[in-house]
Amino acid sequence: MKRISVNVNGVERWVVADPKRSLADVLREQMMLTGCKVCCADGQCGSCTVLIDGKPIRACVTPMEKLTAGSKIVTIEGIGTPENLHPLQIAWMAHGSAQCGVCSPGFIMSAKALLDKTLTPTREEVRAWFHRNRNLCRCTGYKPLIDSVMDAAAIMRGDKTIYDVMPKAKEDGSILGTEYIRPSAVAKVTGTWDFGADVALKMPAGTLRLALVQAEVSHALIKGIDTAEAEKMPGVERIITWKDVGGKNAITGLITFPTNKGDGWDRPILCKEKIFQFGDAIAIVAADTEEHARAAAKKVKVDLEVLPAYMSGFAALAPDAMEIHPGVPNAYYEQGVVKGADTKPLMASAAAVVDITTYCSRQPHLHLEPDCGEAFVDDDGVLTILSKSIGVHLHHAMICPGLGIPPEKLRLIQNPTGGTFGYKFSPTMEALLGVAALVTKKPVSLVYDQYQNITYTGKRSPANINIRLACDKNGMLTAMETDWWLDHGPYSEFGDLVTLRQAQFTGAGYHLENIRGKGKTVATNHAWGSAFRGYGSPQAFLAGEIAMDMLAEKMGEDPLEFRYKNLYNETSTTPTGQKPEVLVLKQLFDLIRPKYLEAKQRAAKLSTPETKRGVGISLGIYGCGLDGPDSSEARVEMTPSGFIVHSGWEDHGQGADLSAQTMAHEVLRVAGVKPEQIGLVMADTFGPNGGPAGGSRSNVFCGNAIRVAAEMLLNAMKKPNGGYRTYKEMVSENIPLSYDGKWVAAACTDCSPDTGQGNPFPIYMYEVFMPEVEVDVETGKATVVKLTTAIDVGTIINKATVDGQVYGGLAQGLGLALTEDFEDLDLHTTLKDCGIPYPKDVPDDIEILYLETARPLGPFGAAGVGEAPLTALHPAILNAIYNACGVRIFRIPALPEAIKMGLEAQAGAAAAKKDLQHH
Repeated sequence: MKRISVNVNGVERWVVADPKRSLADVLREQMMLTGCKVCCADGQCGSCTVLIDGKPIRACVTPMEKLTAGSKIVTIEGIGTPENLHPLQIAWMAHGSAQCGVCSPGFIMSAKALLDKTLTPTREEVRAWFHRNRNLCRCTGYKPLIDSVMDAAAIMRGDKTIYDVMPKAKEDGSILGTEYIRPSAVAKVTGTWDFGADVALKMPAGTLRLALVQAEVSHALIKGIDTAEAEKMPGVERIITWKDVGGKNAITGLITFPTNKGDGWDRPILCKEKIFQFGDAIAIVAADTEEHARAAAKKVKVDLEVLPAYMSGFAALAPDAMEIHPGVPNAYYEQGVVKGADTKPLMASAAAVVDITTYCSRQPHLHLEPDCGEAFVDDDGVLTILSKSIGVHLHHAMICPGLGIPPEKLRLIQNPTGGTFGYKFSPTMEALLGVAALVTKKPVSLVYDQYQNITYTGKRSPANINIRLACDKNGMLTAMETDWWLDHGPYSEFGDLVTLRQAQFTGAGYHLENIRGKGKTVATNHAWGSAFRGYGSPQAFLAGEIAMDMLAEKMGEDPLEFRYKNLYNETSTTPTGQKPEVLVLKQLFDLIRPKYLEAKQRAAKLSTPETKRGVGISLGIYGCGLDGPDSSEARVEMTPSGFIVHSGWEDHGQGADLSAQTMAHEVLRVAGVKPEQIGLVMADTFGPNGGPAGGSRSNVFCGNAIRVAAEMLLNAMKKPNGGYRTYKEMVSENIPLSYDGKWVAAACTDCSPDTGQGNPFPIYMYEVFMPEVEVDVETGKATVVKLTTAIDVGTIINKATVDGQVYGGLAQGLGLALTEDFEDLDLHTTLKDCGIPYPKDVPDDIEILYLETARPLGPFGAAGVGEAPLTALHPAILNAIYNACGVRIFRIPALPEAIKMGLEAQAGAAAAKKDLQHH
């Protein structure tokens, strides 16, 4: 320990600290400057960026001993306050650049260092600066961040004013369709928005810090757990094993399908007899500090009998593979799709048939904020869990029986949350926190490091799909056959649902009357399958959209025009037999066609022998909802100072706060209500059940529930002779001040496990993707140089939010296509090694073409948006690679070595052909 003098934000301060501790830890834990966010702890993400003597420094990898005498440190807290914001903070808010907001302080500090050097950077220089300084964002696709820096520079030069940059309401006061700023924006850009790890630091004295004892193998029998040595370690309060769990010690997958061969109770809270995957929790150490807890966890001895690990569907389906869950076959759920006439004779008589197999990877979510949470038993004896949950009511049902407490004694509340992109649709640490708080009878906190975050949270379920697609002599589709399996890892929760998605979305978008298919969910010992943005659709569209490209080629037709003539028409139904609620695909293709023709000309002009350029096309569709008669509840309340919206709508960066405010305001504004008069109480199981924030359902379902509640309140406020009652008038007339709204997708039905037929979603989203790709012939590296997309998500509730969702989804689709994977447990353990795109990996040239077709059932005509941009960009990129260099890739990610191998095979075939001709 040393007494060290540091100048932080212009003030000389003394700290007593270990010189080897990181600057980030000292700033956060000793000075409570929690605007410095720690996400990766190894210098890969830049969330912890602060300035030291004007230079952007990653505080998580800077030890205190590296600071020189007189060094001046500036953190996000030192450049602006909520009342006096820096132009960067203003521009960040104006462009919706703080989506989840966990990376925002680091980006803003990095940008400040750049603008302190020059007020006239180019867009490419800004992007290169962020890339060089390792600033990562998973939400925004980077374009809004570059826009923010350019506007901030213009303000600082005097070329623009703050008022030029800040969005404005419409003349009638409506904020619907504007770029109105989200309520959380000020806190996010000033670093005062407390994420879960910040909450952990601010828990009361006596809070125990938790560490997990985790499996370091993927499949094993547990012969014994020895905690004796660990219990003697400094600071240890308790070591918790399965014996301490009061309930069923399992998380229920809420299995609903009668054809599921398991019971849904296959995921232990703490492993008792068996390890099912790498990272499985075996014990919890509760200690006075995180360091003590982690040190003690290493001393717990677990006696294992290692079993063969089945790390793919191929392995788990082998005839000699043992059952991962004894008594339940590894292929534990089957899904059929049967529509129209028998496909066999149609295949036999077709003018052309494509028969291919595609493999969609185990894409990692790569959310920057590691999983984290807190738990305590409150003064009323209620176990309260604070976490990143995006389904508080859903998770309540999934963990309550496992904990063994009455439902009314369990409360889940969502913390301010960094992006999850769906992984938190599954409960992760909620039950672990609950067990620890119940056993120790003290408040507890658990914060994963990035290694745990990557290796022990769910992933996109890989799918192996064989598709056979046929057309007649006119190029009209006649039949489709599919056969697939989906690797869902060891735990069955939602495995049937994501398998069903293949039946719902393979072939979607096209007039396709005759379909036969069969798929299965397979248990493996790799990472458990959890929801991921686009849930199930990327696997389906990878197969379908490559097959469409190849069928067009067989028929000698342009891939865009071949798709166009086969799109949904007035007589079409979806693969599940549902009538599309709107017909917009032809209009979207009409929007993108001129851009496509220009892109093809550009590709021909810019291709060289060294760098081949190509254009790809695909369509993507996604439904808003959780299948069948989904519903949501909300409450709107009048108070002496304004209004409060109570909603279960969980926010993980997509903008639940702003959308909830906008939905209520659009109803109440006729009574003179201003947006800032509407407060929010969100995502608490002691409040209304909004349902989980997944499946792009919240804008539709929660939005409609809020709209209904607000309309009921507005109706109560109406005076018989015109005008609206004030709060005092409501009270004096004894009129209720609070109204509960509910909205149900009453006409929707579940899809049959046998045929896949049903009406699962009230509203769909539609998008067409057109990437332009360059392939380096020498290395095989593919680079997306421009992205154009045409999208219809109904009425746009907030333009900046929808833009941000599209940009961010496209960046993740690019990563899915080219770089991202979680396959190798030795390699894929950091953000960088998992292939996350950095700023220069995503093009700045992104163009969004909007079509706004009001949805009959959407709130004010809106659909959702989040899932749509990640449905089908990846097959379009693979189609563009083929268009560029003639190499077909059927398995993603399309790494340079795979493309290079294809180029070499192509060259070899050409040489052999030439040699044959010569002889």
